[in-house]
Amino acid sequence: MNPNIFLIDSNNSLLELRRTEYDSEDLLQSLIADHPTLLGSATGADEGLLLIQREYSVPDSVDGNGRWSLDHLFLDRYAVPVLVEVKRATDTRARREVIAQMLDYAANGIAYWPIDKIIEAFKSTCQKAGIDPEIRLSEFLGDSNSEAFWKSVEANLAAGRIRMIFLADEISKEVRRIVEFLNEQMRPADVLTC
Repeated sequence: MNPNIFLIDSNNSLLELRRTEYDSEDLLQSLIADHPTLLGSATGADEGLLLIQREYSVPDSVDGNGRWSLDHLFLDRYAVPVLVEVKRATDTRARREVIAQMLDYAANGIAYWPIDKIIEAFKSTCQKAGIDPEIRLSEFLGDSNSEAFWKSVEANLAAGRIRMIFLADEISKEVRRIVEFLNEQMRPADVLTC
């Protein structure tokens, strides 16, 4: 099977799409924020993701301000928080440090993210994009109740029911094995690569 991807233009000519490195991690982060479907089946959320905020603050105490910044915080339709950390394969930290970094974010996020701050961040993200937050949430949830959704988010955080996704333009076999190990050991949390 040919692993290459081609586009057929209006003149019926083939244009081969070639794999290239991302110019920057910021570009990859922007693409994920604008098009979360790029995360594909790794999210476990076939019905889509709701962006809470890009560069979401992670405190290290109840009263703490953001000590760290998670690349993306999404919610799936089942109110499960989806933490996404993006690295380029050329980033030498893309192995041990990124794993420890995500575990810092997850451990502190579930302990210190109050639901009202998550709702506030979602509204701010929508307003910056020129979108009405109530309409966006209604479109995302369909017939579901928004108040019940936010309560489920809070319950999932309290239970440690989260999904952690490591996204890179190329995942090393070492990172993949660490993630597989964590995913086998960390129930109810999911740990995935994309």
